[in-house]
Amino acid sequence: QVQLVESGGGLVQAGDSLRLSCAASGISVSNTIMAWFRVAPGKEREFVAHFSRPGGNTDYTDSVKGRFTISGDNAKNAVYLQMNSLKPEDTAVYYCAASTTPFYNQEYHSKDHNMNYWGKGTLVTVSS
Repeated sequence: QVQLVESGGGLVQAGDSLRLSCAASGISVSNTIMAWFRVAPGKEREFVAHFSRPGGNTDYTDSVKGRFTISGDNAKNAVYLQMNSLKPEDTAVYYCAASTTPFYNQEYHSKDHNMNYWGKGTLVTVSS
């Protein structure tokens, strides 16, 4: 049984940093495409970042490039999202997701409907 459990959300001020964690079980982050998505109030789910460890591929949505970094720890079987210079528009519920496809495609793995597994989310609130 695959489980993804997010943690690390909270209330911060604009300009602060947070690190989200996603603990995985039932899959290995070393050979699974792992991603973060978010749902802001009143908006649809949005791709944030993903990586494919075997190929070393990473991608970010434009609004977080240079501020967010996705990484993984094979030993802990976990994925992280380091978020710096947070803005009020980053306020959202952040979800960890995984795709078990045997291939990596930048566009394909930016679509939420192509993810196989989801966590329950962690809330990030950025005050101005």
